[in-house]
Amino acid sequence: MLVSLVLATVGRTTELARGLQALAAQTCRDFEVLVIDQNGDDRLLPLLQEARQAGVTLRHVRFDRRSLSGARNHGLQLAAGEVVGFPDDDCWYEPDTVARLAERWQAAAVPPALMVGCWVEQAAAVGDLDAPAQALRPDEVRAFRGRRASSITLFVRTALLRELGGFDERLGVGQWFGSAEETDLVMRVAARAEPMSYEPSVRMHHAFAAGGTRPRRSADDLERLRRRERGTGALYVKHALSGWVIGRGLLAPWLVPLLRGRPEAARVGWHCVRGRIEGLREWRRQHERDS
Repeated sequence: MLVSLVLATVGRTTELARGLQALAAQTCRDFEVLVIDQNGDDRLLPLLQEARQAGVTLRHVRFDRRSLSGARNHGLQLAAGEVVGFPDDDCWYEPDTVARLAERWQAAAVPPALMVGCWVEQAAAVGDLDAPAQALRPDEVRAFRGRRASSITLFVRTALLRELGGFDERLGVGQWFGSAEETDLVMRVAARAEPMSYEPSVRMHHAFAAGGTRPRRSADDLERLRRRERGTGALYVKHALSGWVIGRGLLAPWLVPLLRGRPEAARVGWHCVRGRIEGLREWRRQHERDS
């Protein structure tokens, strides 16, 4: 089973070098890497040449638009693999990540449409590192329950993702709705009742800050959080989520820490909620304008 890894990158070299070195160390070589380069210079060329010399099957593709979802969709159209994944330019795989992915995918009684791997640092932070493999249920996905589906952990059947139109390019880094493209994708797969699973043995690494539990004190941090959370607000409307899910999402981030006597965390939570309200209102406004 050939796996296509679409790696969109801009501005990073040291982190990308670590990720490419990890790919060169994979015990299974049935994968290709499509590096979607959004830089305006040739900074990546030495790194890519080194990866090729280490045996990585790699294609270098220029992309002149600063859109993470757009870059990934461009790579999706070029992917030759049966399954496609989306590593970040600052994440890295364990030596057997691709081998485990192929093993678990091919061992499934019903081949999955989408598989969520284990982001090790995230799972450890929430005490979930040793969780069992399990099917992902549509009702849990729509309630933001179940497994956290970061884009670096997603592996999707390529033909299905193309059929769905890839990532929604209105969502994600570089857009006004600054995140939630991966959650949107999982919700769209869930809406089709396609088989989905969580496989903790398929592991990857990435730096992790434990959500809203760590106060973001600077104005820049809070503004970035607000921009990201506009994407979650957009999902409330796009997927017609229940009033209970929306209400919980607008109350819990600030009310729970406030009741627990953590005013700084409540302040962070309020910026999160402001972003969600902005995203909800703007998505609804755009939908009404276009309808």
